[in-house]
Amino acid sequence: MDQLALIIGLLLATVVAVGVGDRLKLPYPVLMLILAAFLTFIPGFPELEIPPELILPIFLPPLLFATAQRSSWAVFRVRWRTLLMLAVALVVVSTVVVAGAAWLMIPSIGIPAAIALGAMVAPPDPIAVESVAGRVHMPRRLTTVLQSEGLFNDAAAIVIFQAAVAATASGSKIAPDVVLQFALGAALAVAVGIGMGWVTRVITKLVQAMVARSAVTLVVPFAAYILAEEVHASGVIAVVVTALEIKRHSRPQDAAERVTRTAFWDVVELLVTGLAFGLVGLEVRQVIRTEGSGIFGMIGTAAVVCVLVFVVRFLWLAMMSGLAHGRKDVLRPTSAKEVLILTWCGMRGLATLALALALPLTLADGTPFPARSELLVIACAVLMATLVLPGLTLPWLMRVLKASDDGSEERDAARVLARRAQQAAVAALKDDKLMKELPPEKVALVRDKMTRLHAELLDGSLRNESVDDKRKRGRGLAIAVQTIALDAARKEVVEARNEPGMDPEVADRVLRQLDLRTMIMPE
Repeated sequence: MDQLALIIGLLLATVVAVGVGDRLKLPYPVLMLILAAFLTFIPGFPELEIPPELILPIFLPPLLFATAQRSSWAVFRVRWRTLLMLAVALVVVSTVVVAGAAWLMIPSIGIPAAIALGAMVAPPDPIAVESVAGRVHMPRRLTTVLQSEGLFNDAAAIVIFQAAVAATASGSKIAPDVVLQFALGAALAVAVGIGMGWVTRVITKLVQAMVARSAVTLVVPFAAYILAEEVHASGVIAVVVTALEIKRHSRPQDAAERVTRTAFWDVVELLVTGLAFGLVGLEVRQVIRTEGSGIFGMIGTAAVVCVLVFVVRFLWLAMMSGLAHGRKDVLRPTSAKEVLILTWCGMRGLATLALALALPLTLADGTPFPARSELLVIACAVLMATLVLPGLTLPWLMRVLKASDDGSEERDAARVLARRAQQAAVAALKDDKLMKELPPEKVALVRDKMTRLHAELLDGSLRNESVDDKRKRGRGLAIAVQTIALDAARKEVVEARNEPGMDPEVADRVLRQLDLRTMIMPE
C-alpha cells in the first residue's frame, strides 16, 4: 500500500511540478527529480522498489512511442548521416573514452567493466531533451536533431552494455561479433516494428469504439518492446519503428480519432515522464544513502567522468560542424553557438539509471562485481550533472547566446502547408459533381468558407456560424460538399507529412486544425 501511495503521490506531484515549471520557466522533469531526491530525506519515507530489469520495459516504450509519433520516416531518410554520427558513432566514442578513464583511475576494475560504465553514461535521453528544449524556444532544426539522436542511441548503448557485463561475469573478453549482433538486432527490430504497425492497423479496423482504438496505441509499444527483446532484437528500435509505421499509415478521414488520440497521449506522456524522473530522483538518493561516507572517496573519479562526457560531446559536435561547413542540406551544427547548445543538451536520463541499476551484484564465480558501488555513484553523478545543471541553466544560456527562435520559420512552413491544403480543397470543389446540384448562393457560401480555410488553419480559430444563420442558409448538400473539400485538404496534409524536408510537427499542427474544423461541422 505504501508503494501505491508513493506512485499516486508522484503522479500528483507531476501535475504540481508542471504548474510550478510554467511559472518559473523550468522543465518539470528536472523539478520532479529534485523534489523526489529531497523527499527521501524525510524520516520513514517509503521506498519504491522496482526490479532493475523492469525499469526500461515499463518506462521506455510509452515515452519513446510518444516522442517518435512526432517524427516520420522522411525525417530519418534526410538525416540518416547525422543519425549514425550521433546515435551510434558518438555513443561508441563516449564509451571508449569513459572506459579508458575509468580503467586508469579505478583499481582492478577490468576493461569489460569499464566499458559497461562507458555504455551506461553514453546515451542522452530524448524525453529530457524534449521537455527542456520546448520551453526555451530552441530552433526547430536543433530540436529535431536532438530528437533523432535520442530515439536510437539507447539501442547502441544497451548492446554494448550487455556485451560488457556478459564478458565481465564470465571473465572473458568482449566478443568481436558485437557489431554484427547490433546490426542483426536492429534489422530484426525493424521487422518487428513494421509487423506491429500492421497488427495495429488491423485491430483499429475491427474495433469500432474510438476510445478503444486509442487505447490500443498504449498497449502496442509494450508489445513491440517485449516481442523484440524475446527474439533478441532491440526493443528501443522496435517501438520507434512501430510509432513511425502507425503515423505513416494515418488515414485522412480519421479526424475524431486523431484528436482523441493526441489528447490521450498528451496525458500519458506527462504522467509517465513525471513518474519516471521522480523514480530517478528516488534512486539517486538511495544510492547516496547506501554508500554513506564512502561516496566522498569517489567524487574525484565521478567529476572527471562528468567533465569527459561534456568534452567528448563538444569535440565530436565541433568536428561535425566542420564537416558540415557550407552544406546547408545537412542537419548538423553549423556554428560554435549551435555546438555549445547541442553539447549542453546532452542530458542523460532513464537509460543511464536503468543500466546502472542492472549491474549484477556478483560474477559467475560468486565474487562481487568489480567496483560496482563506484560505477553506480559515477553513473548517478553523470546523470545529475548532465540533467539538472543544463536543465536549470539552458534558458539562461539561450538568452546569453541570443539563440532562441521566434517561430518565424515554423510559421512560414505552416503558411505554405495551409495554402496547399486550401488549394486541394478548392480543387476538389471544382471537380465534384455535387457542386452542380447546389444553388448559386450555396456555391458562393461553400467557396467563401474554403477561401477562409487558410486563415483558420494559421490562427487556430474555429469560426462557426450561429444555428439561426445555418438554418437561413440551409445545410444539406452544402455540408456534404464542405466535407468533401475538407477531406481533400486533410489528405494533402497527411501526404505532405511524409515528404522529405517537411517538419512533421508543423504538419501535425495544421492537420489538427483541419480535424477540429471537421469535427464542429453539423451531422
